[in-house]
Amino acid sequence: MSQATLSDPELLARLVAFDSTSDRSNRPIAEFIRDYLDRPGARVEALDSPDGTKVNLVVHVGPEVDETSRAGLTLSGHLDVVPAGEPDWQSDPFTLTETDAGYVGRGACDMKGFDAIAVNLAAELAGRRLRHPLVLILTYDEEVGTIGAHHFARSWPKERPLPRATIVGEPTTLKVVRMHKGHTDLRLRLHGVAAHSGYPHLGKSAIEPAGRAIVALSELRRALEQEPCPNREHFPEVPYVALNVGTVHGGSAINVVPEYCELGIGLRVLPGMSAEPLVERLRQTLAEALGDEPFELVLDHDSPPLYTPEDDELYRHLCTLLQQHATAGVSYATDAGWFQTMGLRCLIFGPGDIAVAHKPNEIMPKDEYRRGGAIFRRLAERCCG
Repeated sequence: MSQATLSDPELLARLVAFDSTSDRSNRPIAEFIRDYLDRPGARVEALDSPDGTKVNLVVHVGPEVDETSRAGLTLSGHLDVVPAGEPDWQSDPFTLTETDAGYVGRGACDMKGFDAIAVNLAAELAGRRLRHPLVLILTYDEEVGTIGAHHFARSWPKERPLPRATIVGEPTTLKVVRMHKGHTDLRLRLHGVAAHSGYPHLGKSAIEPAGRAIVALSELRRALEQEPCPNREHFPEVPYVALNVGTVHGGSAINVVPEYCELGIGLRVLPGMSAEPLVERLRQTLAEALGDEPFELVLDHDSPPLYTPEDDELYRHLCTLLQQHATAGVSYATDAGWFQTMGLRCLIFGPGDIAVAHKPNEIMPKDEYRRGGAIFRRLAERCCG
């Protein structure tokens, strides 16, 4: 595979054509990649999700990982995308459309552009004799809570080490990121008694106490915004723990006393913090606001924050290569938080702009896509030989 084809849009177009929205199985796109890499020198494993409906893909090129040095390079991307139901799309979101500015399609930026570069790089290196291995980890359900990476981190055998130097290719406009916030998803459940609204004394509203909970959570949010946090200087836009009441669901009809209400709550902690004390603080806040009202606080997903030290070898090399002098932190969570728990030294680095992700007419700039391919080839040459 030549220098020109590593960032060729052909593979990107084929990946975008798969509707791999998180509520669907990712097996079709995973099977396509497995077949695409069915060549001498590439070994592809499909690791089932606990319910068997989805898979994580692991691609191994080159020699086995040395347990002592753990040299080589690990590249990771997710295969799922967010829904593309917005009415503002100017083209079919699952047909890659080329414009003067770039390639448009759902996932072109987040993050099938990087996936295409990584898969083509594995295909290129499969025919070579390498000193150290290249490993790809392609996950499921990142967009709904880094679920695939969490399962991978828990289930990957410890006796099979991975190359320690790891890049998760989320779109960063080719800026190197060594830290990000975590994201904890919770649900508050309140139960009442249904009744005809003309006879309210026969029922009990679940929505009214939810109102008290929302007020209390708003006060807690304002308090958190004033509190100092570790590494806050690297998150100048939002230098605090962000608390968000994102969804409210309750009631069945205007003339029925609501028997159920549920709030969706998100917490974003900074690197160096644990979500557990904040979840307990949130629980205490709710208990005080609700008094004798029973409630359930359920943890849905917890994506850990990422922190990689500034003296990390790959980080310093990339910063030198790109002439980047400032530490960048991002306020979204990625699979890297879970990979870090496996002893991998993770960076976030990839082509595309997160500002256009999750929006209609998502675009991957052509120049950035080509630069990204060239940079990842250089990294592979340095790390794998």
